[in-house]
Amino acid sequence: MIGAWLVAIVAVALLAPKLTSSTDQADFLPSSYESIEAIELQQQAFPDSATPAALIVFAREDGGPLTDADVAAVTGVAAKLTERKLEDVTAVAPMPPSENRLVEIVAVGMTKVDDPADTTQTDAVKTLREALEEDVKDTGLKAGVTGSAAQQLDQQESSEKGLAIIGIATIVLILVLLLAIFRSPVIALLPIIVIGGVSVVATGLIALVGKAFDMNFDSSVQPMLTVVLFGVGTDYILFLMFRFREQLRAGADAKTAVVNSVERVGEAITSAAAAVIIAFGALLLSTLGMFRSLGLALAIAVAVALVAGLTLIPAIVSLLGTKVFWPSKAFQVEPKAARFTALGAALGRKPGLFAIASGGLLVVLTLFAVSFNPTFDLSSGSTSDSSESTVYQKELLKGMPAGTTQPSQVYLRGDGGALNQDQLATYRTALAGADGVDQVSEPTLSQDRSVAEFQVTLNSAPESDAALETVKGPLRTTAHDSAPAGTTALVGGMTSIFVDFQAAMNRDYAVVFPVAALLIMLVLGALLRSVVAPWYLMASVFLGFGATLGAAVLVFQHLQGNSGLIFTLPLIMYLFVVALGTDYNILMVARLREEAQEGHDPHQAAALALRHTGPTIAAAGVILAGTFASMMLAGNNVLSQMGFAISVGIVIAAFVMAMFFTPAVTALIGKRAWWPGHGGDVRPHQVDLQKSEWARTPYDSAGR
Repeated sequence: MIGAWLVAIVAVALLAPKLTSSTDQADFLPSSYESIEAIELQQQAFPDSATPAALIVFAREDGGPLTDADVAAVTGVAAKLTERKLEDVTAVAPMPPSENRLVEIVAVGMTKVDDPADTTQTDAVKTLREALEEDVKDTGLKAGVTGSAAQQLDQQESSEKGLAIIGIATIVLILVLLLAIFRSPVIALLPIIVIGGVSVVATGLIALVGKAFDMNFDSSVQPMLTVVLFGVGTDYILFLMFRFREQLRAGADAKTAVVNSVERVGEAITSAAAAVIIAFGALLLSTLGMFRSLGLALAIAVAVALVAGLTLIPAIVSLLGTKVFWPSKAFQVEPKAARFTALGAALGRKPGLFAIASGGLLVVLTLFAVSFNPTFDLSSGSTSDSSESTVYQKELLKGMPAGTTQPSQVYLRGDGGALNQDQLATYRTALAGADGVDQVSEPTLSQDRSVAEFQVTLNSAPESDAALETVKGPLRTTAHDSAPAGTTALVGGMTSIFVDFQAAMNRDYAVVFPVAALLIMLVLGALLRSVVAPWYLMASVFLGFGATLGAAVLVFQHLQGNSGLIFTLPLIMYLFVVALGTDYNILMVARLREEAQEGHDPHQAAALALRHTGPTIAAAGVILAGTFASMMLAGNNVLSQMGFAISVGIVIAAFVMAMFFTPAVTALIGKRAWWPGHGGDVRPHQVDLQKSEWARTPYDSAGR
């Protein structure tokens, strides 16, 4: 088995294509949306035209207004840059200074790119920045490059830095926690080495499938893959190792202990992984390509982690035997587990109190979710505040409209032929009068004069809530209603793309959420052979989702004062919390059913399940939450919000839902939880064994 995995790792590493990502949000929308129709029209009518790929922003070093000499210096710097004939820089055009003369911009055209993996423009930005630094010396001016190409470069560099930080933090965290739990460097290194190799297979398969189905991957996929593989993979290893240790203490030899461990915990791990895969797979129903590709990637990653957890890890542990615990001998003696013993006893005595307390906490946090506000500020959110594109975008706002960096485009197409000047002049005036519009350029006509392009600069930053409201309402309404008879109008640009993203997200919420929930309930029903348990288990998971969103809103919107949370967060968080929350619920309920089948009444079963499974869920929850929390170290708001929300969701799923709410409610419902199956029925051949097991535990017959 180990040899087969080594062959697979080497083969995939050598043959699979590289996993690439795109930062262009238009790559992820269906062609039926207006913003994409506008892009297609622009490509047909103006194949050689494009908005500037970059903007050079000039300002005085002392912050004062630009003098005539300063304006002349800007013109001189633009001329020098043109003379340099920088590779893939097609035009350098200085614009008039702002009305308050605090800033002046130079528009930079670059070679157009269509492939998300093409680095032509980002390489040109690097060259441009180096040349600009030299040419602006001794002018008394400061200058920096912003705009779409510069933002893309800074996002890539931030993502690479963040990925390195996440990887290092994740590995250190797993090492430290596993050393603390097992006191063995072998077990501590096992997930790092194994999952490192498994990730090669997972990433290669994802890249192969993506290439086969022509799918683009969002830039957040790679860091998500890292934490999912290490987090979920380590969880599955923990589930197996805790049961393996338990079997050894019961007197089994190492190989028999491995077989029994896989037999006992394998079904729970497989069901848990199936729930996670289904949750991620539900994203394939999304209208947004970024979510379809993310769901596919994470589903493949979890499937590979599951196969490794059921084959490679048992093979390695079987080969090493008890040496896997070296140098510790603690595995030979069952720990007292005083905290979990006491918690289990208390829950067994008063399950109603535990259900009310844990459920009440979830409800209180859920109340904060009502004030959730989505934001589409991906550009500034995915880079650090100190990046050049962010710094000079803010500098630009001192003198220019906020929409200057990413103007919207309005296209007017004559259905019957050429457009006339009177139509264009009247239409331009109408657009300029729309609320939220700062200025509208003179129209640019296509070669056959049947299509006109208007550059529309908004008063608000292109990714802001105000800009989205302008495009969604006044601008699109004016563009459509004011179009002359016999013409068609389309509104394009980044803000229009975000508006369509918002519409697509609302549709996805209504489809993906319920489908994922229904499919996970079917998995739970199949595992537990029950139609009762899946309902309250999913209800607890929904409460966990609401509490997680509420916690994120409380921290980022109320305490930190952010205008909102990144718009993709609820969908991603829902899938992680639902999937991973179900993961821990399955582990706990599987043990509850096992204890019930071995002769214990519902209260006793809950007490024993918490005693035996509590340490496993606690350890797995801390490690998985810690791996996602490492995303907060990446240095940008997008990954910080994702890392915080998912890690808090996992903590809630492990330490509130699975550890207390689920066993407490199951104890209250009793054997009816397993109806119509026989999950709570006693297995006759195990009664005597379990009576002796119960006698060894510090509880009396009432669970005290």
